[in-house]
Amino acid sequence: MAAMDNPLVSPYKMGNFNLSHRVVLAPLTRQRSYNHVPQPHAALYYSQRASKGGLLISEGTVISQSSQWYPNIPGIWTKEQVQAWKPIVDAVHAKGAIFFSQIAHVGRVHDPEFQPNGQDLISSTDKPLTPQIQSNGIGVAQFKPPRRLKTEEIPHVVNDFRVAARNAIEAGN
Repeated sequence: MAAMDNPLVSPYKMGNFNLSHRVVLAPLTRQRSYNHVPQPHAALYYSQRASKGGLLISEGTVISQSSQWYPNIPGIWTKEQVQAWKPIVDAVHAKGAIFFSQIAHVGRVHDPEFQPNGQDLISSTDKPLTPQIQSNGIGVAQFKPPRRLKTEEIPHVVNDFRVAARNAIEAGN
């Protein structure tokens, strides 16, 4: 089959972006940050997966201290985090690839052990998830019921996403 007959390796226009192919690095959870600050080795990881005109989507990047679900997940709510993302994004762009940041709020998927200062996790519901085998195959994840988000808290979460999106743009995403 000729390359042009295979949709996966054919060019695609995605909004303002001209992709050279349709193979995308999907988001994942790497847990390789320190205190929610991405580390320099992430530049190597992402740039090794970048190709000219390719699209990469970052690992889930939390929007606030209270939106984390596991330790060592990168964040994008502080200036230090933005500065740490810049060389990572630059390394991907140097390969000619497009890089999107997947900004995230944990919702009800979390480990209560990692909530800062014993805060309740907020979600759109107060229903807990059922216990699940952890992705690393060790043990069963227990999920504490989250606290249902109050109406007056919604603007705060929306603002966390707004700040995170602006910070991602500042980092070059």
